[in-house]
Amino acid sequence: MSLLSSARAATGRPSDEPPPPDDLVVVPARHPWRWVAAAAVLVVVAQFLHGLITNPGWDWGTFFGYFFEKSVMDALLVTLQLTFAGAILGFAGGVVLAPMRLSKNPVLKSVSWGFIWVFRSVPLLVQLLFWANLGYLYDRLQIGVPFGPGFFSFETSTLVSAFGAALLGLALHEAAYAAEIVRAGILSVDSRQLEAAAALGIPRLRQFRRILLPQAMRAILPNAANELVNLLKSTSVVYVLAIGELFYQVQVIYGRNGRVVPLLLVATVWYVILTAALSVLQHYVERHYARGYVR
Repeated sequence: MSLLSSARAATGRPSDEPPPPDDLVVVPARHPWRWVAAAAVLVVVAQFLHGLITNPGWDWGTFFGYFFEKSVMDALLVTLQLTFAGAILGFAGGVVLAPMRLSKNPVLKSVSWGFIWVFRSVPLLVQLLFWANLGYLYDRLQIGVPFGPGFFSFETSTLVSAFGAALLGLALHEAAYAAEIVRAGILSVDSRQLEAAAALGIPRLRQFRRILLPQAMRAILPNAANELVNLLKSTSVVYVLAIGELFYQVQVIYGRNGRVVPLLLVATVWYVILTAALSVLQHYVERHYARGYVR
């Protein structure tokens, strides 16, 4: 049987049917409703932009007048400090808690599970208020022998300030979520690589730093970046501690002049700008850890 006959038999056409001509006209599928949906979306966007420009309630003069105002810039710096300090401390705690959760030691595993369970269950606002009122429970803290004499002590009110309480609450809250993100990244790495490393006699700590963590970063980074953006927005909650971060400062200003909408828009635009900057940083960090990896 010739190749042409085999092809005809495979396609189910009769042997005497001529092959299809080469000059067939291919008509692309038409999607009229797709264009209708696109036009409807453009109309809605145009109406929204028209409202932004013509509605006097937005008060663009006040917006541009306070966008780079000194108190707003100082508050923006406090927001960045809380974000990055909370992220560094939180993910440092998550890197410790995740291996504890995966440990075969029942004590380490239980302590890590309990920490994650508690700090993911309690709302961030409640945690901040709790740490701010730590002095109510303990007037003084001392360092010394457990259940024995202390070497030196200090007052709780001097140790945990309002900023310290905010940073402590954000860091512990972030550590609980970061631990689960890191744990998911660790579990995404093939366990046979660690078995091979152990067979070669590589120490466990070096296995974690040089083999496991670099590969787990590909799975960790998208979720970690999302959590960092969420932490940036969560800094607005610390206004309850009267810390001069971005949202608190905006509240102070519109409490004086009554321009609520344009001042809220100032905070909104700054949050959008910071989130965009973090997204760009995420892109380059992900590209760094994706070297040599093709999906």
